[in-house]
Amino acid sequence: MSDNIISKSDETASAANGEETALSKAVSRLLAPLARLCLANGVTFAPVEEALKRAFVQEANLLQPGASEHGMVSRISTATGINRREVTRLTKSKTTERTNKQPLASEILARWTTDPLFRGEDGAPSTLRRLGTAPSFEALAQAVTRDVHPRSMMDEMIRLGIITFDEKLDQVSLIRMDFVPKSDALQMLGLLGDNVGDHFDAAVTNVLQDGSRHLEQAVFADELSAESIEALRPLINNEWRALREKMVPVLTSLIESDKIAGRPQDQRVRIGLYSFAETTSNNNSSNTSRVIRRFRKPAVKESR
Repeated sequence: MSDNIISKSDETASAANGEETALSKAVSRLLAPLARLCLANGVTFAPVEEALKRAFVQEANLLQPGASEHGMVSRISTATGINRREVTRLTKSKTTERTNKQPLASEILARWTTDPLFRGEDGAPSTLRRLGTAPSFEALAQAVTRDVHPRSMMDEMIRLGIITFDEKLDQVSLIRMDFVPKSDALQMLGLLGDNVGDHFDAAVTNVLQDGSRHLEQAVFADELSAESIEALRPLINNEWRALREKMVPVLTSLIESDKIAGRPQDQRVRIGLYSFAETTSNNNSSNTSRVIRRFRKPAVKESR
């Protein structure tokens, strides 16, 4: 009996150690790009450490939403390993509220590239007159928001390199189909935080729960050539455009339906697609061509 107990105890300890090692590797993988981003922008370790401590404190506090304020500091300190003085400081200091509202320029671009009213017979986004009833840029901008003047939105989209304005013809034309504001570092960093943050939230929630809450899948392969990677790019871009063109009108219609029905509009969704390619670290390819296709299901069990 005792040998059996020891054996089970050893198995439990081994499983726990294995999970801890896997988690450590996952954290290292996630932090490496973050470190690269910070170093490239001149951000040192201290402010990142402060942000990480604040995140630990906030999440530890959310673990017990119904707990009383009394003893909160002790509970958080015990859960995080951060000393009580630091916990007190962090819980009393103001935190920046997370905003989920997308840039208006992005919403206008999405409507322009998906709404048949603003597209030609060939499906391409039309060149729009600046003023007047639909289809015009004024009508397009006002369909998205009436809080910002259409001229201000036009100037902002010109600044971001998304559109051009022909003063002689008084017409506005798209010059880019995707919202990638390279000329605006603040918006690029905001998109990075929102897109990667939501993706990371989805993956973590699936790991911590039963894996069915969010769709989070990928297909990936190795032993490809640089030429093959280049051949994939247009295919991936076309798939993204097809997904966007299908989803934006559906989402717009659902928002309007909820408004008309008077349903509480307190939910949000982000639907994305990403691709990543790099040179593999080892070049030990065998004589036999080998393509690996692995699909990671929402439960993320295959990657653990």
